[in-house]
Amino acid sequence: MAAPTQKAFLDPQALARLSQHQLGTRFPMVGSVTGHHKSPHRGSSVEFAEYRKYVPGDDIRRLDWRVYARTDRFYMKEFEADTNLRCHLVVDCSASMKFQAGDRETKFNYARRLAAALAYLAVQQGDAVGLVCLGARVLQEVPPRRNPTHLQTVFETLDKAAPTGETGLVTALHDLAERIRQRALVVIFSDFFCPAQELIDAFQHLRFQKHDLALFHLLDPQELEFPFDRPTRFVDLESPGSVLAEPAMIRAQYLQQVQDYLEALGTGCRQFKADYRRVLTSEDYEKVLGTFLMERAVTQA
Repeated sequence: MAAPTQKAFLDPQALARLSQHQLGTRFPMVGSVTGHHKSPHRGSSVEFAEYRKYVPGDDIRRLDWRVYARTDRFYMKEFEADTNLRCHLVVDCSASMKFQAGDRETKFNYARRLAAALAYLAVQQGDAVGLVCLGARVLQEVPPRRNPTHLQTVFETLDKAAPTGETGLVTALHDLAERIRQRALVVIFSDFFCPAQELIDAFQHLRFQKHDLALFHLLDPQELEFPFDRPTRFVDLESPGSVLAEPAMIRAQYLQQVQDYLEALGTGCRQFKADYRRVLTSEDYEKVLGTFLMERAVTQA
């Protein structure tokens, strides 16, 4: 594949290293062309799955004559069918994603790096990739396609996107669950500034539709450490509101509520097998993606 058009969030050297990995799915997929991923349907690939009894109309070339010699009964060989993948990348473009501490990247730019790299890997291995950018509503949507020209459209859309306004993540995810008819890998990049149970309900809706769900929960270290030591005005990035507070007086309660929220979100995701990953923007995004890809390769194998 030709080198991607250079964007600020693209690192060709990192993409080349990540290309050594395959983007896999944890559950069977359904596609229109032969690919790398397990299908829920049986086919004629080289990997044996199971036997079933012969029924009139079956292809007799798949009869197992050795089993017939032993049992005097006709049995068909079933094989795993491989298929291509549809990957939907969902990027939160609400205003809270522009949070930045010190010289670290904003959560939004970090999300773009992750999304762009996964899009490149998916198209490189012959899979279809689509993009949804959302804030208070769906701002941009690029339907899944699998050709390199389409990949440039994904990159251009990411390049033009900007974090603004309130979040409409929960509503958008429920809508997405109803609109994506074919089994897909849905990858969400967000700080998930929504009530935990509402998010869990939306994630469960996607899993109920048989989608493989991967969640990258993007957090700045300051949000977990609360390192403030003097009176500070905390500004709500998604509304005009702000609060002047003495950190020493609220630190213990803040940290406890953050921990409770993270535990509730993680527990809820594990219950219905959503792939939940907490990511700090201080982490090397290439290592984050490398771990994600390697763990999925083990799961798929």
